This record gives sequence, structure tokens and C-alpha cells, in this order.
Amino acid sequence: MYNPRLREYKQYNVDREMPLLEYLLATLPGSKSKIKATLQGRGIKVNGKTVTQFDYPLTPGMRIGVSQSKKNDTFKSRYVNIVYEDQYLIVIEKKPGILSMAAGHSTLNVKTVLDDYFQKTRQKCRAHVVHRLDRDTSGLMIYAKDMETEQILEHEWHNIVFDRRYVALCSGEIMEDTGTIESWLKDNKAYITYSSPVDNGGKYAVTHFCVLGRSVNHSLVEFKLETGRKNQIRVHSADMGYPVCGDVKYGNGDSPLHRLCLHAYVLCFYHPVTRRPMEFSTPIPPQFKEIINKG
Repeated sequence: MYNPRLREYKQYNVDREMPLLEYLLATLPGSKSKIKATLQGRGIKVNGKTVTQFDYPLTPGMRIGVSQSKKNDTFKSRYVNIVYEDQYLIVIEKKPGILSMAAGHSTLNVKTVLDDYFQKTRQKCRAHVVHRLDRDTSGLMIYAKDMETEQILEHEWHNIVFDRRYVALCSGEIMEDTGTIESWLKDNKAYITYSSPVDNGGKYAVTHFCVLGRSVNHSLVEFKLETGRKNQIRVHSADMGYPVCGDVKYGNGDSPLHRLCLHAYVLCFYHPVTRRPMEFSTPIPPQFKEIINKG
């Protein structure tokens, strides 16, 4: 799994004297603006030291490290962490309390945060929404950086994504270690999703679960999606009789952390352009584990 705290660097050996930017433009693939953005985004190292100075003097024998993620170490957001970035897409970890994209009059959303970051790092691109997480769900998401990549991800999503897992703190002690929930999900006029064991004209949904830990009052559960329907985990968890803690829509009022206790913690997919397998994971929120350990 990809560790978001590490950055991968491709190494180059300097064989002649010249300013850093001039060397990068002559050596690296990609546009001038993208190479400048990598330099400004603290993605270049000279002999192991991060350098942002365009005219930094190079001499033969020096080693240049070029970040393969272009992650900006200076990027700061209360709600968004950048996990991985290349010229086609960006993978982020969303905190609870922020929308995936703009809705109504709300201005706080991940797309706006990313568009602002792209502008500040002089990248000529915009964030294109590929999939969504509810406002109060945290975890991993992909955004495309151009329409072509977005279209590939959207139309080939089920072939591209090969592992997508969530972890949830659920109300009650689930005795089964593993299991599968299957039902048809359909929205009513109030946009509440209802579940039916028989075809109700809705969408067929399958969720696999594995209990990672349990106490008398709560269970820590891993959910693996076979289908990706709206509110699927939250509805299926409630179907089991063990709703996600903090779920005001489908829950039972049990909210030990005063948040929706659902986190997208594993996301694995084939890169839409290079087709290289990409595997990302984030830690299970420690507060989830604390509730289980308290008993």
C-alpha cells in the first residue's frame, strides 16, 4: 500500500554546468508549466536537499531527485490531505464535514480547495469529480485533472477500481465475524434510501463485511463494496440491526464521537492512463479503536 507520508523520487545525474530550471526543462518530459509547478511545489531535490530556486547553479556530479507525485509540502488545508498527485489525477484524504463538490449555497467543498491549490501552484487544470463521499464520511477520493481522464474513470469505474474498503464504528455487538448483505436500494421522494430483499425497482446492492473488533456496545467493521450505490454501507449496516454510529439518517441515536463514524480507508485502482496498479490506504481513525478498547 502507498504510504502518503513518503514521496517517490526519480534520480538524475548532472553532467554539465547550468541553472536548475534550464536543466529540468532540457531533461524532464512534460510541459514547462508542469515542470515549474513541480519546482515551486518543493518536488525537486539537489543532492538530497529540497530546492525551489529557478537559477540554482548545478555542477557535474550533482544528483537531482524529481518527485513522482508532485505533492506540495506547503499545501495546508484543515479538511483535505493530498496523498498522491500526477499530471492526470490527484488522490486526497477528505476529513469529515466537507462536501465532495459544491451544492446549493455551500462554498466549503473539496473541489474548490483543489482548484485553489492548482491555481496557486500554476497548474493549468481543474478538479473533476469522479465519485463522492457524503459530507460527514472521511477518507480517500480520486479527482481527475482533465476531462479525458474524468471520462475514462467515470465510464470504466467498475473495471478500474479493484478494491474499495471502508471502516465503520457500528452500534451494538455483531457476533458474526464475516458476512454479505444483498438488497435492492431505492430512494423515496424525500431522498431517503429504502432497502428491499426483493426487487423494488431500485438498484441491486452487495456489501461484504468483516468484524475487526468488538465490545459489548460497539463493533469495528470493515465493509467491502461489490457495488457502489448511494448510502449503500449506511443502509446495509442499518439492515443488519447495527447502524453506523452518528448516522442521523439511518442510525439509532448512538453517537459516541459526535460524527458519522464511516471512513474510506482503502482505494485501489488501475491508473486510467498508464494502467499501472495504484494502491492507497490510510490508518483506521484512532478514535474508532478507542471506543472499542473502552469496552
